[in-house]
Amino acid sequence: MQLAPELHAQVETLSMRYGSPVRTTVMLPDGSFAPFAKSDRIGEVCMVIRRPTGHLLTARKTFYPHNAYRLLTGGIEHGEPIEAALRREVVEETSLTVDIRRFLAVIAYTAPAPGGASPSDADSLNHFYTFVFLLDEISGTLAPQDPEERIAGFREVLPEELPTLATRLEQVPDADDPEIGGRWRSWGMFRAVCHRGVPAPLTATGM
Repeated sequence: MQLAPELHAQVETLSMRYGSPVRTTVMLPDGSFAPFAKSDRIGEVCMVIRRPTGHLLTARKTFYPHNAYRLLTGGIEHGEPIEAALRREVVEETSLTVDIRRFLAVIAYTAPAPGGASPSDADSLNHFYTFVFLLDEISGTLAPQDPEERIAGFREVLPEELPTLATRLEQVPDADDPEIGGRWRSWGMFRAVCHRGVPAPLTATGM
């Protein structure tokens, strides 16, 4: 996995503060999905928010397929530090005060550019990154603060339920939708990745 120098430096600093993350590179089958096309972000943070009960917080947006709950994520703007984006997105999506407990994973996604480029052609690949953190809820009342997030509702799950959520996301009914800039099945396959990767580092670190 190769990160741009500024991202690499941030990851090293965050690793010293919050633990060394698992690093994974995933090849997605469809490079036309929205995250690869959005020019307003260099990647995203994934917020694995653990409530006082030990359950993890998931959410569904108003335009998602029925029952397509997933871990919360938020975009990292150009020039915005990863940790600053993490803290900002937690407030915007949940209004909660949290403690950053663990840097769980860095996931690098690649996919052939639209037009059918070969996966071996590095110049033709799209790239996107997800930086996954475990957060403990400290205080606050759960409610989205930013109406533009369009959150329809929250649901709590146990860590061991995340692979089931991943399967559900991979099997969402397929259709092309301008809301996501691509097909729902491609969206579901993309979103499923972090749900399969999170339980292992949680267990390995005793968190």
